[in-house]
Amino acid sequence: MNKKVILSCAVTGAGDTTTKSAHVPVTPKEIADSAIKAAKAGAAIAHIHVRDPKTGKLSHDVNLFQEVVERIRASETDVIINLTSGGGGDWIPSDEDPTRGGEGTDIQTPEERHEPIGKLLPEMCTLDCGSINFGDMLYVSPTDWLRKQAKFVKESGVKAELECFDTGHVRFANQLIEEGLVEGNPIFQFCLGIPWGAAADAETMAYMKSRIPENAKWAAFGIGRMQMPIVEESIRQGGNIRVGLEDNLYLKKGQLATNEQLVDKAVEIVHSFGSDVMTPAEVRKHLNLLNPYGKEA
Repeated sequence: MNKKVILSCAVTGAGDTTTKSAHVPVTPKEIADSAIKAAKAGAAIAHIHVRDPKTGKLSHDVNLFQEVVERIRASETDVIINLTSGGGGDWIPSDEDPTRGGEGTDIQTPEERHEPIGKLLPEMCTLDCGSINFGDMLYVSPTDWLRKQAKFVKESGVKAELECFDTGHVRFANQLIEEGLVEGNPIFQFCLGIPWGAAADAETMAYMKSRIPENAKWAAFGIGRMQMPIVEESIRQGGNIRVGLEDNLYLKKGQLATNEQLVDKAVEIVHSFGSDVMTPAEVRKHLNLLNPYGKEA
């Protein structure tokens, strides 16, 4: 069992959730404010996507990322910023010509996906470790692209969080480590319950953690109603946790949540195990993170 737990909050995500809950933050101010509230509730890490302020849809605008980061840093709230580098990876084949992307396709190059990371130098960023059938679309992240991204992240001094949506992603993350594209003690994030990736259950979590290097750290999250059960199981199996409106909109059946409420609930679960959450300072030391200006924390 994990006695000192890293708690992350994924505050907004990229999905079509803004029409389902008014609590999902959209504008840079709303996203930053929600990250700050989550941090004050106990989250050491804020995982950040950005959205078009007018439509609420996913955006890749580096200026929006910059505004969120600057607002969080200006608040003097101590929280580790973890920007997405997943970028545009949505592929929906055209009905007329399946060799081309149809409506809803959104693809970015490795260079474009890395742009917010390279410019803003957060302490952490995600690295999605493979392609996957993601619901009714395909998320595209080819291995040669991932090698490029991993190299960019390594050269920037940012810590890559190796997001694994299926067991094959763990294998490829290990390959990146073997090739020297991920250095130091790696951190894995097991992303469980997404159709049609790894299942959100104890057996899948146990298998995935059994396949990572001995010096690796790991966390897991579940989506929807499995968010809090996976929090419990991850602590039980010695891992770290993630909650937030990117992955789940409800505090309980019929009650929409805010990010800080989900963090509060996760902290309660941690304490119920006799464990405690790490502070951002403890996480920086534990993960050997660099600060936003490239110096050791």
